[in-house]
Amino acid sequence: MVREAAHTRFLAVRNRLEAFEPRPGWRAWLFEFVLFGFKQGWACLFGGLMLALLLGTHLLYPSGAALARYDFLTLAALAIQIGMLALRLETMEEARVIVAFHLVGTVMELFKTAAGSWIYPEPSLLRIGGVPLFSGFMYAAVGSYIARVWRIFDFRYSGYPDPRLAALLAVAVYVNFFAHHWLPDVRLALFGAMGLLFWRTKVWFRVWRADRWMPLLLGWLLVALFIWLAENAGTFSKAWLYPSQKHGWSIVSPAKLGAWYLLMYISFVLVAAVHRPAERLAPSATNP
Repeated sequence: MVREAAHTRFLAVRNRLEAFEPRPGWRAWLFEFVLFGFKQGWACLFGGLMLALLLGTHLLYPSGAALARYDFLTLAALAIQIGMLALRLETMEEARVIVAFHLVGTVMELFKTAAGSWIYPEPSLLRIGGVPLFSGFMYAAVGSYIARVWRIFDFRYSGYPDPRLAALLAVAVYVNFFAHHWLPDVRLALFGAMGLLFWRTKVWFRVWRADRWMPLLLGWLLVALFIWLAENAGTFSKAWLYPSQKHGWSIVSPAKLGAWYLLMYISFVLVAAVHRPAERLAPSATNP
């Protein structure tokens, strides 16, 4: 069993599940698949609760309430964060990551809403300019997921590039999110640079007893796809809207997957600055 540096309440449940002995063969494979889903769901806890709040308040929040819906979302997100720490469902290290993501995300939100990339159509008091404070928690949910999944699956890496180059590229990606409004959009060059840096990089993870791996570039794509699906749910709830959705909801353009992929990269590098990617040295790994 993998030991966790911080003893969260999840650790006891995890140890009991990993000690289970199914029969060999397809039953063991099925158990590992179910365990993978359970751990992924646990890693998504903060993001899942936030998404439930967006949809729940869209459907059920009273229109004439004294407290604006956006302000309720902000207070509820803060309460979830405090509750997760108090109940030891999250470590302090993960909470620090969430704070960093909240700040980085809010800065981007201020710029993008001012540029008209998207809007928050409802009134609120807890806001900075046109940006309600709950929006920063949406970025924090991404950071929370990466930090938690890194710990829960005991991530290790092979072929990881120089962290200084990875960080420099992340800065370039972040700057391009702003600069492309005045200068040529260089995201294709950024995608190419990511491919050159990480084409050999594998992320190794442990669901149960055997080490599994996948190309890190593919892992980022899968997470970006799920974020895009969550974004569709978020815009359906009218928590924010793109210009094309002002007169009725429509699916978020699949082209946004590219933007989420780039943001996923920034998110990963921020978490990597805290977790320090560890090299996988064991030679007896199992390919999924």
